[in-house]
Amino acid sequence: MAYPPQFHMALSSPPASSPPNLPLPTMPEIIDSSRSQGLCLRLHTLGPFFRVTAEGLTGTELGKAEGFIHPWFGGKVLHLDSIRMKRETLAMKRSIFGLGLFVGAVAIRHGFDCGCRRAELLAINDTPAFHSRVRRDRNFFRSEFRRTPSVLIGKYFQLVRFYTRMGFRAVHEVDGSSMVDLAHMLVWGGRGTRMDADIENLLRKWSKRLKS
Repeated sequence: MAYPPQFHMALSSPPASSPPNLPLPTMPEIIDSSRSQGLCLRLHTLGPFFRVTAEGLTGTELGKAEGFIHPWFGGKVLHLDSIRMKRETLAMKRSIFGLGLFVGAVAIRHGFDCGCRRAELLAINDTPAFHSRVRRDRNFFRSEFRRTPSVLIGKYFQLVRFYTRMGFRAVHEVDGSSMVDLAHMLVWGGRGTRMDADIENLLRKWSKRLKS
């Protein structure tokens, strides 16, 4: 199946380099800056697991990020399971990218504070409604992908573009064609684009935005 040219450009283009001399935004600075966006961010931890929740000024949950920290060769790694913004954010004047950036920034700063040098995630190749069903039945994904390829590719491309703009880079395409891919699918619960980022570079890249 052919993907649009922009999709391949997003995968092959490295993220812009971060300014080397900007100070890293602290967790209090990220939280304070998010309030100017009408967000109330909270970090919840339980052992290596964490959850970041974003609420509006009225207390309505607008999004969340989840993941955990695990040891790896060369140091700890921030494993980011998901960053999800709810449909209510579509009616807000601020961009979804801007709101999602603050949610992700709390998770990234938490990883940095825990000694992580690298963040990893999977831009999953399905729609949000398919997540739980993919885990129960991998054949469901194959059949739905054949029936609605344009919808799935569109959402997939937007997700990859979101993370690329945030500062992640693609490192591996998980398509189920190898034993390595099967291991990835067991860990992440689906297929898609494995992406990594240097945590310090991420924080420096968005330092001005996260401290404003």
